[in-house]
Amino acid sequence: MSDSALLARFHGASLIETQPKVAGLFDAISAANIPGVRNLHPAFASLLVVYNPLAWTPLALVERLEEARKRAGSISVKKERVTIPVCFAAEFAPDLGEVSSRAGLSVDKTVELFSSGIFHVAFLGFAPGFPYLLGLPPELATPRLARPRTHVPAGSVGIAGEQTGIYPAATPGGWRIIGRTPLRLFDPKRMPMSLLLPGDEVQFAAIDEQRYGELSQW
Repeated sequence: MSDSALLARFHGASLIETQPKVAGLFDAISAANIPGVRNLHPAFASLLVVYNPLAWTPLALVERLEEARKRAGSISVKKERVTIPVCFAAEFAPDLGEVSSRAGLSVDKTVELFSSGIFHVAFLGFAPGFPYLLGLPPELATPRLARPRTHVPAGSVGIAGEQTGIYPAATPGGWRIIGRTPLRLFDPKRMPMSLLLPGDEVQFAAIDEQRYGELSQW
C-alpha cells in the first residue's frame, strides 16, 4: 500500500465467512510480536500491516507474515463478551418504527430479536471507538437513510444494511437509529480507550428511560 504498509485481502461468500480469516491473521501476527510491525488495522475483508521500512523490505516481511498465517489456526486468544445496555424508547430510536415495518414485526418483537443475538466486533473505524458489528438478524437488515442526518447523538445504536454500529460521539451519520446506550464507548483517559475492541462479542440488553439515566456516563 505504501513504503511502510502491506495489505492482506481475504475472499469469501459473505462477511461472516471472511471475518474469521481476518481475525485469525490479526491474532497470529499479534502473538508473533514481530519487531518493526507498528500497527494492525483490521477491516471486514482485509488487514493493513503498518511497519518500519528501515527494518523490513516488503518481500521479507511478506515471508514473515506468511509464517504467522500458517499458525493462525493454532492461536487461541481470549475474547471479551460485553453487555451493552440500550434504551429503545421513541426519543432515542427515530428509525425503530421503520426498521420494524420493513421486517414485518412489531416494535417489541424487533427489540426482542435484536437483543437476543450475539454480535461480533469486526473492527473500529469511521470515528475513534466506532465498532462495526456483525451478527445482525437478517430480518432486521435495513438500508441507510437516503439523506444522512447532520447530527447523531453519542451512544446511538444504528443499522446500515447488514451492519450494526454504535456512535461513540455526536457526528453526522446515515445509519438507521434504533436506540441509545448510556455507556461511553470511547474515552482517551481510559485504557484501553475503546470499550469495544476487534474480536469482542457484544450482546445488547434493553433498558428503560429511568435505568438509562442511572447508567448514563455523559
